[in-house]
Amino acid sequence: MEKQNKIFVAGHRGMVGSAIVRKLQAEGFNNIVTKTSSELDLRDQKAVDSFFETEKPEYVFMSAAKVGGIVANNTYRADFLYDNLMIETNVVHASYVHKVKKMLFLGSSCIYPKLAPQPLKEEYLLQGYLEQTNEPYAIAKIAGIKLCEAYRDQYGCNFISAMPTNLYGPNDNYDLQNSHVLPALIRKFHTAVQNGDSEVEIWGTGKPKREFLHVDDLAEACLFLMLNYNEKGFLNVGSGSDVSIRELAETVAEVVGFKGKLTHNTSKPDGTPRKLMDVSRLHNLGWKHKIELKDGIQAVYDDVKSTALFSINA
Repeated sequence: MEKQNKIFVAGHRGMVGSAIVRKLQAEGFNNIVTKTSSELDLRDQKAVDSFFETEKPEYVFMSAAKVGGIVANNTYRADFLYDNLMIETNVVHASYVHKVKKMLFLGSSCIYPKLAPQPLKEEYLLQGYLEQTNEPYAIAKIAGIKLCEAYRDQYGCNFISAMPTNLYGPNDNYDLQNSHVLPALIRKFHTAVQNGDSEVEIWGTGKPKREFLHVDDLAEACLFLMLNYNEKGFLNVGSGSDVSIRELAETVAEVVGFKGKLTHNTSKPDGTPRKLMDVSRLHNLGWKHKIELKDGIQAVYDDVKSTALFSINA
């Protein structure tokens, strides 16, 4: 991939897509094509085909998706399955039809079976039952992986896939009903400090363990893979270490400056007991994350605490 090549970043306003755009621009790739969802509905096959016919991108970063946390995944099950299937199918097929040189498809660690051995190796895919709360999203992402593999097998397309772990960073979603656990905790503790609350409620038991990766690290990994990886098998992208939700909450509380009590609402679902990625394949290729969790949380909080991304009355 050369600096002058035309690159389409699908989902450029999301947390992942915006990080990829920032990374590409920082590295001197300035022939970047983006479209908002109102300008191009990726669920519309005719519109997607017309876009590829007109713009003729040579490389595609496929980061567009309908995303959310446990509540959103479990509530909008049909939407998560339908929207993500349509988005990825249209982009993958158009990339084939219009002879895209290379595409990177981004999935999620939720593709793995709920009770898969830890850490999660790439070969554990489809070796057990999925976590019920996010099954539709997981099935859609598995379909995306298999689409890329099938188009490679049948047509020789250089379509690769990467599965990021739990992500955080700039442009995250802080809506308490639809966000992931880390931004939800940041908002909860920030609000508690602003209100002078003496305690903060954490959903679930706090025992599940999760791995987190700063989205800027993911963007760097995506560019690395686009430049260096051309194989069929998908790769895990993560930090290779995890923390319990309770430990995560305590770290956020420390960063935000909350001194009160942490309580647990055990009526809320825990989700998968543990999701730690085995990232040895990626490490062996020569890439490793740079931003440690507490440093990343501090940077994120410093960035958002004085903005209107979340207000105590929202």
